[in-house]
Amino acid sequence: MKILFIHQNFPAQFLHLAADLAQRPGHQVVALCMEKRAAPPGVTLRRYQLLRAPGADVHPLLAEQETHVRCAEACAAAALQLQRDGFTPDLIYAHPGWGEALFIKDVFPRARLLIYCEYYYAPEGQDVGFDPSLPPLSLPERWRLRLRNSTNLLSMELADAAVSPTHWQRSTYPAWARDKITVIHDGIDSERLRFNPDARLALPVAVGDTRSFQPGDEVVSYVARHLEPTRGFQVFMRALPELLRRRPQAHVIVAGGETGGYGHAAPGGASWKEHLLAELGDSIDLERVHFSGQLAPAQYLDLLSISRVHAYWSVPFVLSWSFLEAAISGLPVIASATAPVLEFAARLDVPTVPFFDAAAFAGALAERCAAGAQGAREPRHLPETDLAQCLARQRQWLGAS
Repeated sequence: MKILFIHQNFPAQFLHLAADLAQRPGHQVVALCMEKRAAPPGVTLRRYQLLRAPGADVHPLLAEQETHVRCAEACAAAALQLQRDGFTPDLIYAHPGWGEALFIKDVFPRARLLIYCEYYYAPEGQDVGFDPSLPPLSLPERWRLRLRNSTNLLSMELADAAVSPTHWQRSTYPAWARDKITVIHDGIDSERLRFNPDARLALPVAVGDTRSFQPGDEVVSYVARHLEPTRGFQVFMRALPELLRRRPQAHVIVAGGETGGYGHAAPGGASWKEHLLAELGDSIDLERVHFSGQLAPAQYLDLLSISRVHAYWSVPFVLSWSFLEAAISGLPVIASATAPVLEFAARLDVPTVPFFDAAAFAGALAERCAAGAQGAREPRHLPETDLAQCLARQRQWLGAS
């Protein structure tokens, strides 16, 4: 088969599947993306570039849709060039979130189009309208959120089939759309997560000075792409004074970017880190709380081996890979009792705490720290996220076995 992957940030969720298909006899695998990233061996990477700048007089509520149309146009132009170069796919697997799938069937009408259904937005009760301490959406913001789903809906109508990685993510879509969506996880490579007794992570603790952490140290870890309320950063930070008081030898390593994110910006133009440090003042000992920024993959894996307990907090939103990876690695995890987490928590032996209860969060983390270091860990097995099983199911779903 000739298979075309389309994802603005390829390989992203398609990493394991694209690599697997590219190594199987008889398949030719090509990927279209916007950002230049390393492709898995055997995958031909082709970039597309936007063909025009944003319009000057676009209605503010349609700015995101215009961006999606520009992506769709550019992706279709790159697909036409692929066609001229002699590549016509039998199968297209696309992430629809940025509009890239909208025009692709017009270029390759005989190809089967499959889409990755990551998330369907709601005006309240999910990532929006969950935390009452954050300002509610204005009417124009609600309208913009509804329009954000239009690309999802058009892509769903065009697609021959769709997949979501978790049952909760599938449940965010309208009832009429769910019949088209199969649940298959991307797959977790548990071998990559095995405990490393030689892991080390050096972090700056003062100007010109660093501290190295290793397994056996009393380390609490928190990992998010961005330090923000969508991932419960405010609850985690407000739990730290009590945690540090109860565990005077504990150190906390916070990994994540300080700018950007999925949700509300912090007040006054500050980052959420700056805002919460100002709120908490001297109750946070910055000699024991270390902000590492975003970690390289090897550093992240070292952090999982070094940590004594991992904190994962999230509103009802796309479940972070870090939650499943930490739990499957055998690292003890304390997590929020929110729907995406609860889909997996019991089977991974992960205790959960109500999202807004910072005191209970601090207590659960402190109790786990007091239990001592584990030493070598036994990875947990979760069949529906096992990489080999997920790849086999994905190949069957694609019809590319």
